[in-house]
Amino acid sequence: MKTRFVLIETSHAGNVGAAARALKTMGFDDLVLVRPRWPNVLRKEETIQRASGALDVLGNARVVETLEEALDGISHLCATAMTPRDFGPPTRTPRQHFELLLSGALDVLAAPDEAAPITDESAPTPRCNQSGVAFLFGCERFGMSNDDVYRSDVALSIPSNPQFGSLNLGAAIQVVAYEWRQALGGFPVVEHTPAPQRADAAQVAGMLGHWEQALAHIGFLDPAAPKKLMPRLNQLFNRSQLTAEEIHILRGVAKAMLQSTPPKR
Repeated sequence: MKTRFVLIETSHAGNVGAAARALKTMGFDDLVLVRPRWPNVLRKEETIQRASGALDVLGNARVVETLEEALDGISHLCATAMTPRDFGPPTRTPRQHFELLLSGALDVLAAPDEAAPITDESAPTPRCNQSGVAFLFGCERFGMSNDDVYRSDVALSIPSNPQFGSLNLGAAIQVVAYEWRQALGGFPVVEHTPAPQRADAAQVAGMLGHWEQALAHIGFLDPAAPKKLMPRLNQLFNRSQLTAEEIHILRGVAKAMLQSTPPKR
């Protein structure tokens, strides 16, 4: 599904760079700026620095004069407005709305002044066959205008601390982009830490033989009366599920014991 992020009258160049980085992190690249404070904001040094490598997203971004231009080809609008309005589209969390939007269970969007609390019987319905979805973000100082919210199909509200609900623009974009990517299926988690290689029985047996020599060398083990010391050590190391690297360490300890002290008789 076509996905576009629209920033309206952005005043800080760094936030444009942060937006580009947030989009690329979640696999999106359609960024449109409506009347930003700096006409050349996409080329400003602060923007490029904050993009942190997302230069392809900045390269594809567009600057336009009107919201109508920014929404060309878009059929479903999601405003991001924390401040409640007297009337307008329904307010939902991103996760709640994306689930409805993609489920296909509901067919018709309610008119803005007909918005009602979400229930099984009366939920305003997002279209499930959208040609494109746009997320609208207002300027840093004043947020979104009422007119821009009223024209949207939903007002997304990120659940946050009631006593401190203010989010930086870049952070808000990252949250919405993440939730939308998860709703679309997400990315698989890549295991960066390789699975350790378990030591085999021969390696454990060789290590135990080495330790038996070292323990006898320092006088801890009496070869004439070993009792159950080595079987107990065998059980201890088997429970530990030693890796090949750990076997090397333990054999290094045994070697050091053999070389650092004279044998005790």
